[in-house]
Amino acid sequence: MIIYGARPSPFVRKVIVFAAEKGIAVEVRPAGFGKGGEAFERASPFGKIPALVDGDFAISDSTAIITYMDALHPEPNLIPTEPKARARTIWYEEFADTIAQPVGVDIFFNRVVGKLLDMPHDPARADRAEAEKMPGIYDYLEAVLPDSGWLVEDRFTLADIAVACPLINVCYCSSGLKDGRWPKVKAWLDGLRARPSFAGAMALEARMLGKAA
Repeated sequence: MIIYGARPSPFVRKVIVFAAEKGIAVEVRPAGFGKGGEAFERASPFGKIPALVDGDFAISDSTAIITYMDALHPEPNLIPTEPKARARTIWYEEFADTIAQPVGVDIFFNRVVGKLLDMPHDPARADRAEAEKMPGIYDYLEAVLPDSGWLVEDRFTLADIAVACPLINVCYCSSGLKDGRWPKVKAWLDGLRARPSFAGAMALEARMLGKAA
């Protein structure tokens, strides 16, 4: 399987970590920001990353890719089958993609990506997002994290992968979790970053981010 995208993207990272946890071998090729070539364009006609090519099958969007991978490799089970747990897992992925990620983009792009790629960026916008929006996200997670330290079924699932990915980008350029206000969130995220699937993905990201990582 070939994954097209930029490794520091939370959506790309989500797919890479999911594949690693499933034992699926993937090749990651750069795409986005004008990169990727014809194969990427066929897989992602609207330029969304990540995109996947697996033989003659091609598709984009992290959720669609994960759904495909999970159907091919059901074990280990990362998307619960019990109806309520499954629904909660999908909610957390949606929370990550549509609530946490837009805030994370404001912070990460304006402090890191814009500078690295010499694109217009606004550090003040990042400061506002961190001051006004991130506390609500952290407050929510601090309240819902069970004592087990896992979001769903007291075990590691897609919910943990999905929610951690945008927060990792925020933490690349923010010290907000270090002030002790959200200890459960910090402990949960620290544990995930130490997990081999995350640690391996982030080690390769660091090469791209350089000093910003």
